[in-house]
Amino acid sequence: MPVIDRYLDVIQKQRAEALVFAVGVPVEMVIGGQSRSVSTKPATMEQIHAILTEILPDYSTQLLNGSLTSPHSSAYGNFSLHIEQQAGGVSLRILPAAASQPAPVPSQPAPVPTHSAAPAASIMTEGNAPGHLDELFHQMLDMKASDLHLKSDKAPMIRVDGSMVFMPGRGPIDGETLDRLLHEILPDKNKEEFKETNDTDFGYELGERSRMRANVFRDIAGIGGVFRQIPTKILTAKQLNLPPVVLSFCDFDKGLVVVTGPTGSGKSTTLAAMIDYINDTRDDHLITIEDPVEFVHKDKQCHINQREVGTHTRGFKQALRAALREDPDIVLVGEMRDLETVAIAIETAETGHLVFGTLHTNTAASTVDRIIDQFPADRQSQVRTMLAESLKGIVAQTLLKKKGGGRVAAMEILVVTNAVSNLIREGKTFQIPSVMQTGKNLGMQTLNDALLDLVKSDTVEPQEAYDRSVVKKDFGMMLTRSGFKGPWSDEKANP
Repeated sequence: MPVIDRYLDVIQKQRAEALVFAVGVPVEMVIGGQSRSVSTKPATMEQIHAILTEILPDYSTQLLNGSLTSPHSSAYGNFSLHIEQQAGGVSLRILPAAASQPAPVPSQPAPVPTHSAAPAASIMTEGNAPGHLDELFHQMLDMKASDLHLKSDKAPMIRVDGSMVFMPGRGPIDGETLDRLLHEILPDKNKEEFKETNDTDFGYELGERSRMRANVFRDIAGIGGVFRQIPTKILTAKQLNLPPVVLSFCDFDKGLVVVTGPTGSGKSTTLAAMIDYINDTRDDHLITIEDPVEFVHKDKQCHINQREVGTHTRGFKQALRAALREDPDIVLVGEMRDLETVAIAIETAETGHLVFGTLHTNTAASTVDRIIDQFPADRQSQVRTMLAESLKGIVAQTLLKKKGGGRVAAMEILVVTNAVSNLIREGKTFQIPSVMQTGKNLGMQTLNDALLDLVKSDTVEPQEAYDRSVVKKDFGMMLTRSGFKGPWSDEKANP
């Protein structure tokens, strides 16, 4: 989808009179004759240029008189683009075709220090508070946002394609109002937990449109909340373009498979697609233990039980112990967050079950180290041996912004062969990346290899991939050898 379509969608849904881009000024939306900033960062010439070149590749040669007006039609309606040459670059005003006069371009302010965001009140004009949080949830879904952030006395913010922006048309919500709105959707047990601990996790159903993974908390500003949307429709392995080797992990009768990555890297989405694949291709009993339940799976070929920590069980370790008495073939552990849970997961994998788990690690080698390091020194040798026997594969992923909008996952994939098992048993995990380089014929790949493939396929910008690399020096040299020039080209001079 072209980048401009995201903005046209917003203009249409908000019934805005204009959307204005000017270098050095936050993007502004004009509604009811009033301008409201809808971004936290000033627009850049590169951002405006990227939008324009998608639809008017030769716009710069047409700016003969310093300005250009061009019609633009899309699935979101007919619009008029007004482009003007300015000292700092060009400005862009997008208006519905019915609008007769272009909105004024905001004057460029004095530079704002990049280390400090402007107060919410100066960025967003006052707006009516929502009558119910469902209004904000539907708006965030309309804008294809992944997260909604609420803070006392600040306008709502959303995360779109990985970037934080203010929610259009919304002003600050005072602490008392936000407290009331959040308590309206808190389950009774979570109200008690919040009262005692000042934070609580829960799931929230938005009809059939989406589920929300929610956290409500208190900070120095007062009450706050963060909501992650979990689509009700599970993306299939084919839609996610999961590599065949990842799907092969779903065919094991026993063993441990770990999907890792930082928060918000798409682990849950990948695992949901893998469970859906199993549900289509196997006839087994599958138990999931999650906090909270995110994607809801309906029985197809498999019989599936989904248990939520805090609602159906006290904790991961209790549910995992109980699962051994519930005749499972496959167990999904939403998070291996403590030593006892990890120990039971390994034991479960050793005793003839296929176990899927998650960790917040960035690479395959660091995942192995994290599992082993959780145990006391006197048990680590035994755990290495157990892990060498039970571990079948690791998928370490991160999300990147795609060119033209959206996000895509880059995956590091480790297949545990006899050679890898020996390295784990002998404590030589630092050699795992070398084995992955030589094991490409088995489907293995390092994160840097995955990132380079995305750059070469023109899916992501080289800088975006470089920023996501864990071993930047090596990746910088890989980019340079592949003909991509940038700051990384000086890696040899500046290790």
